[in-house]
Amino acid sequence: MRIAVTGSIATDHLMTFPGRFTDQFLADRLDRVSLSFLADRLEIRRGGVAANISFGLGVLGLRPVLVGAVGSDFEPYRVWLKQHGVDTDSVRVSADLHTARFLCTTDRMQNQIATFYAGAMAEAREIDLSSVIRRAGRLGLVMISPDDPEAMVRHTQACRKLGIPFAADPSQQLARLGKQEVLELITGARWLFTNEYEEALLQERSGLTKQQILGKVDCWVTTHGAEGVRIDRDGAEPLTVPAVEVAGVVDPTGVGDGFRAGFLAGLAWGVPEEHAAQLGCAVAATVLDYVGTQEYRLYRDSLIGRLRTAYGPEAVAHLVAHFRELT
Repeated sequence: MRIAVTGSIATDHLMTFPGRFTDQFLADRLDRVSLSFLADRLEIRRGGVAANISFGLGVLGLRPVLVGAVGSDFEPYRVWLKQHGVDTDSVRVSADLHTARFLCTTDRMQNQIATFYAGAMAEAREIDLSSVIRRAGRLGLVMISPDDPEAMVRHTQACRKLGIPFAADPSQQLARLGKQEVLELITGARWLFTNEYEEALLQERSGLTKQQILGKVDCWVTTHGAEGVRIDRDGAEPLTVPAVEVAGVVDPTGVGDGFRAGFLAGLAWGVPEEHAAQLGCAVAATVLDYVGTQEYRLYRDSLIGRLRTAYGPEAVAHLVAHFRELT
């Protein structure tokens, strides 16, 4: 199954603050916050949700089609993605704007404060999904991840018109989406992805109950951090998959993107969704071992070991045959 991933492509500026953000807030001054955190480390990394997911899919041996908008400064990043199995030939290059920037500070409790500059991402609304298909061939799934809101809606509408299954991952854009936009993005989705906080925010933004949302999508996948993943379907009992334990978290940035890459790879291989979620959790655990969202490596024996320890031999039996691209 050929997967296209639409969404943000960005450069991440990741900083660490040795204290706790919460110690700096004054309860009676929250309406006039003016804070500066002295970071003790800066890492400049490649990022963006669509690029992160595509990187993970590429490392796992699929050849995803990355769809998004970047600036003329993208060329070194393009080379990197191509080296890791990502088809970047449908990426739009802006003549005027820089590639998007993500600035994130993490405290010692793994809380994060972040700012995102869209830059060239605003031109993603100019991308025609039909032209992507003419170039890359028929798509089995389009993953619509956070992007320029107008682009997200346009890609969703194109998938419906062209009869292509799509997955909805509004996540980081939920804060700025209106009710009608949210409904447009999720209605008819084969898969809906959120984390625990976004699950509640999605209900608030859409004005729908959880049950009503489940009536509009085939399947809702919610990540719960260290508590694992829950998969819901209308009229069925939830499927829960525990997380893979990680002894010491190095950096949580991009862990959700790693899960999505592993989960989508499992779906592309046709394994049962429980085992696809287990692979997603194992990839997510690997991301936690590294600073940055595309710095991790997936080694066959290490991945098999994580799966066997967390989920037993059955999970390994369903997945191991698909690890041919891993060393």
